[in-house]
Amino acid sequence: MRIQGRAKFVSAVRRIIVHEYYNSRNYDYDIALLQLSKPWPDTMSHVIQPICVPPFSHKVRSGDKCWITGWGQKQEADDEGAAILQKAEVEIIDQTLCHSTYGIITARMFCAGFMSGRRDGCKGDSGGPLSCQSNGNGKWFLTGIVSWGYGCGRPNFPGVYTRVSNLAPWIYKHVPSVM
Repeated sequence: MRIQGRAKFVSAVRRIIVHEYYNSRNYDYDIALLQLSKPWPDTMSHVIQPICVPPFSHKVRSGDKCWITGWGQKQEADDEGAAILQKAEVEIIDQTLCHSTYGIITARMFCAGFMSGRRDGCKGDSGGPLSCQSNGNGKWFLTGIVSWGYGCGRPNFPGVYTRVSNLAPWIYKHVPSVM
């Protein structure tokens, strides 16, 4: 779906699996899996491609460029989300700098964006992907999940993302077929 509300495929959700250690106070373990009632039709394969779940050993480095996508607000002051799917290139922020900014960054979180502000996820983007392409083989990895942050695009407050690689064993436990 590129235009909000114009999905070519709709499925009910059969099951939602929320991480058993999810902490609503600090958003640690901010991940859930949704099982659809019916699979994607083969006719969608030209527009829908799989993305790799990064292995536990997968590391991103400060300065790496990645993409966020979503239908969230374009600016913090907006009242509603975007009608057209938005995308923005952001860069991985050093973990020490991320921790010094927010103070409550766990091993299952990382920051991405720009310390100068500008580009960021916003309200309505939560749960969406932060996708990074591997330099080695060109594969795309679901490196992060839009989680939280202070405002949208504010200087010195980049977005905070769930670190998917640290939760890969949990994903594999519930969805062995993605290995």
